[in-house]
Amino acid sequence: MWTIGLTHYLILAAMLFCIGVAVIVTKRNAIGILFGVELILNAGNLNLVAFSRYRGADIAGQVVAMFGIVLAAAEAAIAVAIVVNLYNATATIDVDSATTLRG
Repeated sequence: MWTIGLTHYLILAAMLFCIGVAVIVTKRNAIGILFGVELILNAGNLNLVAFSRYRGADIAGQVVAMFGIVLAAAEAAIAVAIVVNLYNATATIDVDSATTLRG
């Protein structure tokens, strides 16, 4: 029977990170870029939890991952507010067309 080891989690986290970077580089709208950032943050959290699990009964990595999730939620709330402000100012969510956010 197959067992899932640390290497499997690290490969999955690397794949999530690469997909997140690819999304950030290729997307032109702000919502797509936010999705890419969330994927990168989730890859980091997966690494923290995986190393915490395979290090032993220490839950320090899981606690730090929880702080990372809270940070990601706060980042998403602020980013959505910026996207709404961008849409109100320029009538588009294309980040290339926005140079300033004057209210």
